[in-house]
Amino acid sequence: MGRFSVPMLGFLLLCFLAAVTEATYIKYKDPKQPLGARIRDLMSRMTLAEKIGQMTQIERAVATPDVMKQFFIGSVLSGGGSVPAPKATAETWVNMVNELQKGALSTRLGIPMIYGIDAVHGHNNVYKATIFPHNVGLGVTRDPALVKKIGDATALEVRATGIPYVFAPCIAVCRDPRWGRCYESYSEDHKIVQAMTEIIPGLQGDLPANSKKGVPFVAGKKKVAACAKHYVGDGGTTKGINENNTVINLNGLLSIHMPAYYNSISNGVATVMVSYSSWNGKKMHANHELVTGFLKNKLKFRGFVISDWEGIDRITSPPHANYSYSVQAGVSAGIDMVMVPNNFKEFIVDLTDQVKKNIIPMSRIDDAVKRILRVKFVMGLFDSPLADTSLIHQLGSQEHRELAREAVRKSLVLLKNGEAADKPLLPLPKKASKILVAGSHADNLGYQCGGWTITWQGLGGNDLTAGTTILHAVNNTVDPTTQVVFNENPDANFVKSNKFSYAIVVVGEHPYAETYGDSLNLTISEPGLSTITNVCGAVKCVVVVISGRPVVIQPYLAQIDALIAAWLPGTEGQGVADVLFGDYGFTGKLARTWFKTVDQLPMNIGDPHYDPLFPFGFGLTTKPTKGN
Repeated sequence: MGRFSVPMLGFLLLCFLAAVTEATYIKYKDPKQPLGARIRDLMSRMTLAEKIGQMTQIERAVATPDVMKQFFIGSVLSGGGSVPAPKATAETWVNMVNELQKGALSTRLGIPMIYGIDAVHGHNNVYKATIFPHNVGLGVTRDPALVKKIGDATALEVRATGIPYVFAPCIAVCRDPRWGRCYESYSEDHKIVQAMTEIIPGLQGDLPANSKKGVPFVAGKKKVAACAKHYVGDGGTTKGINENNTVINLNGLLSIHMPAYYNSISNGVATVMVSYSSWNGKKMHANHELVTGFLKNKLKFRGFVISDWEGIDRITSPPHANYSYSVQAGVSAGIDMVMVPNNFKEFIVDLTDQVKKNIIPMSRIDDAVKRILRVKFVMGLFDSPLADTSLIHQLGSQEHRELAREAVRKSLVLLKNGEAADKPLLPLPKKASKILVAGSHADNLGYQCGGWTITWQGLGGNDLTAGTTILHAVNNTVDPTTQVVFNENPDANFVKSNKFSYAIVVVGEHPYAETYGDSLNLTISEPGLSTITNVCGAVKCVVVVISGRPVVIQPYLAQIDALIAAWLPGTEGQGVADVLFGDYGFTGKLARTWFKTVDQLPMNIGDPHYDPLFPFGFGLTTKPTKGN
């Protein structure tokens, strides 16, 4: 055997060391590398199973660290009311998210998962979070700067629980209040909805000046990825039936329902969620022309497109009737991440099979994964995947509650104030001998918050979370010598015999979400109307309506002295009392038309048959009173 010379050994050693260094340096893990280089490097290493895992979003209830690892799961969500424990603390949330994240990080490539949640009026699934007014009220404010602050506060509260992604904002243009999601819409007017997309830089952070249009942006660990939803035409369905068919020509679709997407993409929105609804008979979840052709190619959207909950299942009727077809149609249309959310094994098997058989081309899978990874890299998930508890003090903070209270004040619309302009009832005097507070919604925090609060459909009562009911707010506000009597549903004799100075009646709708809120009659929940009749027939009364939309009020208007639309104000009922008693003035203007009768619907500003009870833009004003 010949011997190696010493220089030769040195050379081999150098080669070996270089190889070791090369093996340990992984480009996609280097934050100094450009975004594109990191994505390309990671994708070059990924198997088909790892790619399809990235496209799979599963429910928290079926997720475990082992499932994350075994199936390379890319995303987890909490559906409405899906929590780690009842009344869970922020720490409990952080620990749950981190446990699942550790499962994702233990895979061969260590790709972090992204956890998403519906935070549609604050961090609404979480106990003691600040619950802001629903969008129907925020549209009334016509105040994009306020909405941006709400986005910022919501991002902090969501991050406080370890979550980096929210399914918000809903930028639907609700054209028919019979729709059960109308309260999730800022207005019937796309221009107001467009202005309110300012919530996106609140959630995600301000776009840097040199940003390329359509590229997602999330500014670090105090911000969250946002989701513009539901693409497109969700608010335009026939008779407002949820998940139904929006019948409108292309020009109408582009001029009413599409504009807020232009603003969202200009604001760097990270994700877009597809609508359950159809456009002229074609399911949006299967609409390649609008998802790929328009959103991705024409609008140059570079984030990822996500399905709605079981959205691909509902491509067929009945849902899930032909799941392999649904997978093919949805992914081929351009959906990048599928909110499966439970039967994920079936989804993975079907999609894998279709790629192997060239039914879905590898290029479509690569487009999806590239977009998902782009969002994860941009928001810093690779560089700091685990959450900590440094923000838990932000959850339900006093500062955020004050912001919500301001939003409540600005969202109230004064529809009537006394029988004549020179004899206004409002603002009410704080000092009176005895006043009545009545109505099913006066001392009910759950009703005041509406759907999408703690649970999907919302709850009644005062045990759901922390907040201030309107009754409590009235007690806080009146003079200490004023006697406040609460009777939820008094009879007329009680009212007459008590010689009240005036009465405040708080009535409205019970909570609902989505299809459960679809309504053809739009009436105030009983016994609300009998309460109005019994009280307002006997004493000067102000009626506060708590509802997700305009409701039938015309037949009762004559007997009501003052009428306020308070929408779904959330946890900070003190904002209602602030304006009722004149510490602040009424400023809100209707962002929705208030109809006379439901058979006028749909009826929106600009329609030829426009004959409303209160027109779009209507709202009486008052001045703050000094020394009340």
